[in-house]
Order: sequence, then C-alpha cells, then structure tokens
Amino acid sequence: MFDLHRLRLLRELKHRGTLAAVATALSYAPSSVSQQLSQLEAEVGVPLLEPVGRRVRLTAQAEILVFHTEAVLERLERAEADIAASLTDVTGPLRVASFQTAALALVPTALGLLRDQHPRLRVHVTHMEPEQALPALQARDFDLVLAEEYPGNPNSRPAELEQEVLLDDTLHLAMPQPADARDADGPTAALRSLADHPWVMEPEGTAARHWAMTLCRNASFEPDVRFETTDLLLHQRLVEQKHAAAFLPGLVWSGQPPTVTLRQLPRGQRTRRIFTVIRRGRSQHPAIQACRNALLRTVTLRSDPT
Repeated sequence: MFDLHRLRLLRELKHRGTLAAVATALSYAPSSVSQQLSQLEAEVGVPLLEPVGRRVRLTAQAEILVFHTEAVLERLERAEADIAASLTDVTGPLRVASFQTAALALVPTALGLLRDQHPRLRVHVTHMEPEQALPALQARDFDLVLAEEYPGNPNSRPAELEQEVLLDDTLHLAMPQPADARDADGPTAALRSLADHPWVMEPEGTAARHWAMTLCRNASFEPDVRFETTDLLLHQRLVEQKHAAAFLPGLVWSGQPPTVTLRQLPRGQRTRRIFTVIRRGRSQHPAIQACRNALLRTVTLRSDPT
C-alpha cells in the first residue's frame, strides 16, 4: 500500500508547481518534501519526478498516481460530508474565496444569514480573483469559491471541480460625461464613440480583460487602456471623475442607484455568470450546503427586497 500522506504531497506538487511552493503551503522544509517524495518513489518502484532546468515535473507514472489520488481524496471528502451530515448542528470552519464585487454585494448578507442559522459555523473569507482562487481550491486551500464567467469566454472545467450557478449579473458600458452617442444610435455606436477616450480595465491575463478587449475590437477600435486594476470601485471612481470609460457589472452598485451614465452593451454581451465552485465530493457537506443556500437567499433578497 502506498502512503497517503506522500501521495498527497505528489498531488500538491502537480497543483502548486514547485517543491518550494508545496513546502510553503504545508509549512514544511523543502528538503522534507523532497525526502518524502523520494520515499514514495521507492515505494512505487519507478521514477516519479524528472528534472527540467532548476525545477522538476511529474513523470507519466506520477500522473497516473495523482489521478488515483484525486479519486481517493474525493471519496474521503464524501466520507467527511456524510459524518458532518449525521450531526445535529453545522459546525467547524468553512474557507471561502470571493472576487471583489461578489464579496461586497453578496457575502456580507450571506454571512448574516449563516450567523443567525448556524452560529457555530466559522466562515473565513478571502478576497481573491478567480484566476488565483480556483487553482487554490484544487489545492485544498479553500472549500468554496465564488467565480465569474464572461460572455464568449467559458472557464475551463476541471473534472475534480463542480459549479452551481448563482446569478446572471448585467454588464454595462459606463460612460464619462458628456456621452457623445445618442440612445437611438445603438450599443455598438456608443462603444465606438469612446474609441479615442482613455479606458480602465482589469489587468492582462484576466477573463474580464480578454472579454473587454474582444468587445472593443469587435466594435472596430483598439482601446487606449490607461488604467489597470482589479478594483472595480476604482473603475467606478475613474468614470465618475471623467478620467476613463469602463465596463461595469450591476453588482458594483450593491443595490444603490448608479452614479454614472450607463449604456446597454451589444446583444450577447450583456451579462456575466456568477457561480459557486467546490471540489467533487463536497456538495452534500452541510457547511457547503448552508453557504450555498445563504448565497442563493441573498440573491433572492436583492431581487425582491420586500
């Protein structure tokens, strides 16, 4: 039988990329991680790592081991969920990662619902963009992640993750005053009217930036991106002060009236999808179910405040 602890270290290496990253995440010395993996190689009887420059990568046999390790860990998570479900109260820690607008507009209300219904549940929330949060979920740094998906830019769907739709959030063109295009001119004309105006967008490499650049290019111009940040409240403020145009989602306003001129986007580009993501085997865990229910209830309260 292979040592499960060492198998988990091999899995961590696949997801985190380097021995140093595994050691940091698990509070080990890098030499200890290396020693444990060497012992696993001796148990298996074949090489599991091969050098690539100053780093190492998994061999084909190591990838096979990781595949089966994922199945074992998923089964153990199902066992944990079954044990938790057998208890009379929802307790313990729940680690959640959320991007900014969901953290501002949804998470506080959901936390209040959880506090009232399950006072012994300890929820830890980290502000993190989906590009970093989803790999961290796979690496078991979080139990649930709030993520987003932009039109025409579907996220990858690793087999070990499960997602559940939370809501569709309307996307707008936020125009600095004065707006040059008339309502009758249509969404594409409104976009083109800002072709020579500075823009604020999320950084390169994010799904939001890829979507925004594609939208502008489809309107036949290359945007002048002067400002880059994941902070959508700063996007909002730059538009308010007439420094930039932006694409802003409805959640930015958190139920309050918009403070800038908003125009509709072209058809097929008007909403982003927001969903919760967990690891397979966790969907029946009471803490996960409680958190998802609280988030869904929050969405309902936003759409029907009465």
